[in-house]
Amino acid sequence: MSELHAQPSLPADEKLPDVLMRIVSELHDVAYLIERVEPQLLEIGGASILQSPDSMKVLQGIDLAVQKARGLAEFIDTITADIPDDWTVDVTTALSLVKLADMHKALSNGLRHGHSQPLSKAAGDFDFF
Repeated sequence: MSELHAQPSLPADEKLPDVLMRIVSELHDVAYLIERVEPQLLEIGGASILQSPDSMKVLQGIDLAVQKARGLAEFIDTITADIPDDWTVDVTTALSLVKLADMHKALSNGLRHGHSQPLSKAAGDFDFF
């Protein structure tokens, strides 16, 4: 049995605004993680990367991805304010589709502190999947 399905005590119905705000937090994480790629590309490619039209398109795509993730987060955050607190949703099926353990935990229990992707990993550390 996988780690993801070893938590049968999760509540089936949760307040929709709470679930949406956990999604907002994850979207902000996505934006932050994508944003961290750009300086690394510039460091690896040097100043000459800015001379290549294809490289500029990639850098612009990174910027657009960050803006879209943040825009979606703000959109969901804003509409969540108008959702009655007594509206609930069963997240069981949706959670079963989330394969990243850290994201699954963050979306399922709302007890997340900080980023879902540890930022303190040493250079060269990576996870096998």
